[in-house]
Amino acid sequence: MSDALDNGPFFHGTKADLLVGELLTAGFRSNYRPEVVMNHIYFTALADGAGLAAELAAGEREPRVYEVQPVGAYENDPNVTDKKFPGNPTRSYRSTEPLRVVAEVEDWTRLSPEALQAWRDRIAVLRADERGEIIN
Repeated sequence: MSDALDNGPFFHGTKADLLVGELLTAGFRSNYRPEVVMNHIYFTALADGAGLAAELAAGEREPRVYEVQPVGAYENDPNVTDKKFPGNPTRSYRSTEPLRVVAEVEDWTRLSPEALQAWRDRIAVLRADERGEIIN
């Protein structure tokens, strides 16, 4: 794993109802390409970035943001770092090892319905575009 830019706190967005102390693991389908089972668990140092991921997550439950702590090594997310943006401006990371839930975060910014639809439209374009491949 490469040198990451942040030491935390870190956040993970999901539609799952989680408890403090639970472990999040890799091995679930991507929210952006559901045919891909992810080898990593993703997280960010930006609570609102995790909120965006939560809003876009599959499922009908309410989006939630959790503060998480990696239990092992992690790296800059290569899907955004230097592939799409120089450096790591999204402060996004991934790990093959679990993340421990520290707390639920209540004060993240929700997207307007129009902004959420715009993001869904962008993802639909990525799904149809081979350049939208996920580095897994």
